[in-house]
Amino acid sequence: MRKLTVLLVDDERAARQELKRALAAYPQLELVGEAANADDAQQLITARRPDLLLLDIQLPERSGFDLLEALDDVPQVIFVTAYDQYALQAFEFNAFDYLLKPFREERFGKAIDKVLRHWTATGPPVCSPATQRLFVRDGNRCFFVQLREVHLIESLDNYARLHFGTQRVLLRSSLNQLEEKLDPAVFFRANRTQLVNLHFIDQLRRQANGTLQAVLTTGQTLDFSERQSTRFRQQNRL
Repeated sequence: MRKLTVLLVDDERAARQELKRALAAYPQLELVGEAANADDAQQLITARRPDLLLLDIQLPERSGFDLLEALDDVPQVIFVTAYDQYALQAFEFNAFDYLLKPFREERFGKAIDKVLRHWTATGPPVCSPATQRLFVRDGNRCFFVQLREVHLIESLDNYARLHFGTQRVLLRSSLNQLEEKLDPAVFFRANRTQLVNLHFIDQLRRQANGTLQAVLTTGQTLDFSERQSTRFRQQNRL
């Protein structure tokens, strides 16, 4: 089984050294890089695609939250920071764990063991559009969102509204920008303002004018435009 790859992001050299020392006790983990700011971290994440980030929240110029929001696909995260006022917020958006500096080896071990148990239970992380995760800040709320759990995406000016479960949150991206990054086998452009996750379509109805209407498993309905109705029928041989 391959090792779990890890990237350190902390602006303090001493803190990164302490994290490297702690990681050395875990042969299942492989350190693939370190960064002192969000810009460098973003480049390394794109190039090396780590499975896990050990991430400080307070970074120069851009915070750890800003970094996560800029990523097209977000790794698993353990926050390591001296600012405990962020602890509740971090847990609210399902980070693996939150370590307060200076951390004890025992506490660090518990956080790493949690990651390794998850990895053992679910299998090695797979990088594909189907497993893509986004970090979304909507006002004071923060979320890690699995795109496969999003049933509908709507355009709202220069934002996109994601619908997943009972949540509706705004993403700082236009619908067109987001569509370019999505798996076309999963998300279909139903009309000018809506993308639908095909896995959530429960029924398709042909309307009097020949266009299609989708009924989602959530109970929501959406109307396909004439052009997209034709395209959908052609793609699915209906």
